Amino acid sequence: MKYVILIHSNPQPWGHPTGEYNSEFQALPAAERARMDREFEELLTELQRNGELVIGEALGDPATATVYRWESGEALVTDGPYSEVKEHLAGFFMIDVADRERAEQVARRFAGPGDTIELRPAMWPGGGDD
Repeated sequence: MKYVILIHSNPQPWGHPTGEYNSEFQALPAAERARMDREFEELLTELQRNGELVIGEALGDPATATVYRWESGEALVTDGPYSEVKEHLAGFFMIDVADRERAEQVARRFAGPGDTIELRPAMWPGGGDD
């Protein structure tokens, strides 16, 4: 089953890894930050070794986004995102795992200070709702 792990964050200034620019993560003691960074790298290595990591990408500054909405029979183009949004999509990872339980185990390990992690099944190919 394929799942997408979406990372929502609002680092200031925008940058990756988000923890380097995220006040909640930066408030942690240096040893704790180093441990969390090391554990995340270990997770990525594990996913690659197991063949569970399909792809992962960091996304650029949301201030550079363009939003397209359908209105009155045509695409309406605006700068994005809207200023009231406090968190933006910072990046994503697609994983291909045996079942939802494994996907949830992985997603829990992505969670960190200042970020919100969303786990969502892919619809196709190889995805679908449980």
